[in-house]
Amino acid sequence: MPLQVPLFQAWQDLAWPIAVLVAWVAGEYGHRWMRLPRISAYAVSGFVFALPAVGVLPSVAPEAIRLLASIAFGLVLFEVGYRTNLSWLRANPWLLVTGVVEATLTAAVVYLACGAAGMDLASRQVVAALAMASSPAAMLRVVHDRRASGQVTERALHLSVIDCLLAVFAFKVVIGLQQATSVESVRHLAGAAARDLAASGALGVLAGITVPVFLRSIARTRDEGTMAFALAVSVVVGLAHATGLSAVLATLAFGVVARRRRTVLNAQRRGFGSLGQLLSVLLFVYVASALQWSEIAAGAALGILLVFLRLVAKTAATAAFAIPSGISWRKGAWTGIAMAPLSVFVILVLEQSRVDGIDLIELAAPLAAAALVLEVLGPILVGVALRAAREVPDLQED
Repeated sequence: MPLQVPLFQAWQDLAWPIAVLVAWVAGEYGHRWMRLPRISAYAVSGFVFALPAVGVLPSVAPEAIRLLASIAFGLVLFEVGYRTNLSWLRANPWLLVTGVVEATLTAAVVYLACGAAGMDLASRQVVAALAMASSPAAMLRVVHDRRASGQVTERALHLSVIDCLLAVFAFKVVIGLQQATSVESVRHLAGAAARDLAASGALGVLAGITVPVFLRSIARTRDEGTMAFALAVSVVVGLAHATGLSAVLATLAFGVVARRRRTVLNAQRRGFGSLGQLLSVLLFVYVASALQWSEIAAGAALGILLVFLRLVAKTAATAAFAIPSGISWRKGAWTGIAMAPLSVFVILVLEQSRVDGIDLIELAAPLAAAALVLEVLGPILVGVALRAAREVPDLQED
């Protein structure tokens, strides 16, 4: 009898490490036997482990796990920011136009669909704002696994940056408007949101200037650069969470500035090596485990419809602006399909909002259902798009 409490406590402490290990094994076997993206298996494992009937993972993850998941996403956003070529966006403004149009079209289509389904105004505003996003986490992991490169790969990643920034801005505006009680409060909340976004960007810029200066001072820009950036991203994410700033904007800005400072991120350590892989498994297990079955069941029908409408809107917009931006409409369409992933961005934003005292999960039940579908389907669609565009090495033309 006295052993029951220590054993129960030990199981609680080991639940997450065991879940991550099993998810990793499932990912390896799933990839080997069925050629599925590893992260799809991670997501399925996380969702199954969190089911009440299974009960391996708690319904609410410990704060440490949530922070580690946020750091994992921060590493992804840093790398995407690092890969973002601002000169390309200036030289080809049609790419920026494409991002703004496809995000706006996605939000409009989702908003109208939610309205037709009878959702209240507050709920459809939240869903439409977050549906704009294209989460780069699944996208980048598939790119690494497939060693993909080319126009579709780079455009999808660049457009995901635009989508994330627009979604963060729209989400803050929506939440601010819903909390406002008068015209004066709207002005106050708008000013506070603008200051938060500016401070988030400044935090990333400061890190992007400081870390390269430090690396140059010790003449270790190649060997220790990966570790320095990983530690700096962890600090940036921690500071953003502690101060209520946007970790998404801060880590993206960090990556963009690090590139502008001509700091070399060793190509062999893209993805932050074994550390990045481990945190990637944790990230996708955590995101799937945060999805509650009751919420998914409540929003399943509309969620599946949103997956379809969102994919159509993004594909149509990227195909329509493909030729003006310098590629064929076919590659433009594959770019839109490669932007299918959504879940990591949405769930982490909603979870952070819950921690901040704004519980929006129930309002966004259809989005939770869409997130589960895209946790599994999104990486598969990215792989299909990259193969169809012939940007995977074994399918590239000479």
